[in-house]
Amino acid sequence: MSVAALSGKVQTVLGLVDPDQLGRTMTHEHLTMTFDCCYSPPPPGDEAVAENPFQMQHMHWLRQNPYSCRENLLLRQETGAVQDELLAFREAGGGAVVENTTAGIDRDLPTLKRLSENTGVHVIAGAGYYVDCTHTEATKRASVEELTDVIVGEVLRGADGTDIRCGVIGEIGTGWPITESEAKVLRATAHAQAQLGCPVIVHPGRDPAAPAEIVRILQEAGGDISRTVMSHLDRTIFDEGELLEFAKLGSFLEYDLFGTEMLNYPFNPELDMPSDCQRVKTLGFLVKEGYGDKILVAHDIHTKNRLTKYGGHGYSHILRNIVPKMLTRGISQQQVDQILIGNPKRWLTFK
Repeated sequence: MSVAALSGKVQTVLGLVDPDQLGRTMTHEHLTMTFDCCYSPPPPGDEAVAENPFQMQHMHWLRQNPYSCRENLLLRQETGAVQDELLAFREAGGGAVVENTTAGIDRDLPTLKRLSENTGVHVIAGAGYYVDCTHTEATKRASVEELTDVIVGEVLRGADGTDIRCGVIGEIGTGWPITESEAKVLRATAHAQAQLGCPVIVHPGRDPAAPAEIVRILQEAGGDISRTVMSHLDRTIFDEGELLEFAKLGSFLEYDLFGTEMLNYPFNPELDMPSDCQRVKTLGFLVKEGYGDKILVAHDIHTKNRLTKYGGHGYSHILRNIVPKMLTRGISQQQVDQILIGNPKRWLTFK
């Protein structure tokens, strides 16, 4: 595949498509992955529940402690359930999913291709690397140039020994503070984006300063911030003034934890995870402030308990439940369509 052939197209796991074919798009999901890198031991006294949580009486515990059960972190075991979910997503009016699983958390391109073929949902796969703790020693030793070549190859030729090509770089993972290896991957991402004219999506560390620092590193390395998505803002920047300051930097603003509501967030206990109602309120605020053309939304499903098979909200939650809520809170149908259709289409189209 040549760079010129990508221009004006979106690259799915089944090949190039016209951007108008995407329809309503979830820009940050996982369909098959392993998340054991983020296992968190259960609270004292809850060890027995953590060993056997998939029972009705334990569902609330699992929603509050999703990372304290190792089996819950093995989404790759649920391909059948995910396929059923995608069929329901399509029936609810969904058209496309950006699959953000990168190297280090069990990216599985053949499974993504099969899911897309079996459901008719467009799937866009992610190139690149996740957070530092998933980097191999070879990745940590590699130069920026070598990492750039790998990322470019995953987009132009195929990834993981297949001919299935990625259509976005990311989610590129960073913690806080950003490690040397993560910064190197960010610079490689910017270099690859400059060569390919492709979309980029980044997972920021859990600190309000992290998104702006990522933008700085990408810009200094030649990245195009107008074609870059900052994920997880719903657990990262809470102050409205700080949010508007970040929005001025020009990236897409992604609220991608819809359906996740928990009392205690294990990755940052000081943080109070917002509710879906609070997320909708923030979207309304951003629309009112003139950033409706920069908003993206998704669920970031990455554990079993968030599938409907286990009593979770599933991939159709935004279309079935959040959109009606948005419409009752002053966000117009035209603005909803921009968030779900127009913005993803503009982001995912290669220059």
